[in-house]
Parts: sequence; structure tokens; C-alpha cells
Amino acid sequence: MVRINRVYTRKGDRGNTSLVGGRSVPKDDPRVESYGTVDELNCVLGIVRCYNGEKPASARRDGFDKILQAIQQRLFDLGSELATLPEDRYEGQVTVGEADVRWLEQVIDTMNAELQPLQSFILPGGGTVSAFLHQARAVCRRAERIAVGLAREQEIGAQVVPYLNRLSDALFVFSRWVAATLGEREVLWEPGVAADDSWKLW
Repeated sequence: MVRINRVYTRKGDRGNTSLVGGRSVPKDDPRVESYGTVDELNCVLGIVRCYNGEKPASARRDGFDKILQAIQQRLFDLGSELATLPEDRYEGQVTVGEADVRWLEQVIDTMNAELQPLQSFILPGGGTVSAFLHQARAVCRRAERIAVGLAREQEIGAQVVPYLNRLSDALFVFSRWVAATLGEREVLWEPGVAADDSWKLW
């Protein structure tokens, strides 16, 4: 169990931070950037859950919240894993594994089976939950890119990149599922649509 007694320590005032295990690194180190972006993603998912909770009560809304909560928990585990150098891993440390990737695939397949085939790309928006899911998807893609770059320089867990890759796919499907199931719109991309003067309302 983590115990936090102090919020600030002043140790980071010179631009360094400590990884799990105590190693001091610059705050712009690729490893710090990696788990920091995972934390950002987790924050966006927290917003998604808040707005999802404002939807009319239903088994589907509550089931979706359970999925999001499970992902948030796993992202915290992933952040801890990324914050730990290979030589500092400890007995009992939770890491992302193949079973986590397969779980995401199962969720994706189950939700996607309820959706109509996609005829166009989708514009982010359409509703509050969908919009924040699209933001989460974009942040997840960035987290994946950073993890790929980190893996070229340092050792990371074998399932970190696959998990983030599958999660970004899941978040896209979630946005579509919310539109189809929880009463939000889905705005399709219309290539080449020209701007006109219809915006002139004053």
C-alpha cells in the first residue's frame, strides 16, 4: 500500500525527479515523459467517467463505467511499470501482460459487434462523453508513440506498446458505442466540404 505523508518535497525544484527505486533523472527524460503521458490519459478517462455518470441510469452505462474503471486501474499499474528501471523491478510488482491485451480485444469485439460498419472517418465531438473519448484516444496514441521511442533507447515491458495500441483502438470503439447506445451523435468526416457564409448570423 502506498502511503503519502507529504505533498511537496522541494526535491524537484532543480528539474529532477526520482523513479521507482530512487534513481534521479531529469523531468524531461523519455521515461518520465512516457509515464507522465499515461497519467494524462488517465485524467481524461476520469473526465469521461464523470460525464458518463450523468447519463440516465442503465445497465449499459454502469457496465461501461466498470470497463473504464478497470482501464484506469491498469493505467496506474502501467505508469508504475514505466517509472521503474529494469534493474529496480521488485518482487510482486504488477506489470501489463498479454492477458490485459486480450481483455481489451474482447471488449472491443463485443462492443464493435453492436455497431454499424464504418462508412467514413469520424470528427471528434458529437457529445460530451464521445468528445472526451476522442481526446483520450489522441492522448493514448501519443503515449504509444513516446513508448515506442523509449523502447529504442531503454528496456520496457514487452506488452506496454501492444496494450497502448489496443487501448487506442478501444477508445475509438467506445466513442462509437456511446453514440449508438447512450444517445450521443456521431459526426462523420465529409472530404472536401467547402466553407461557406452560413456562419454569418449577425
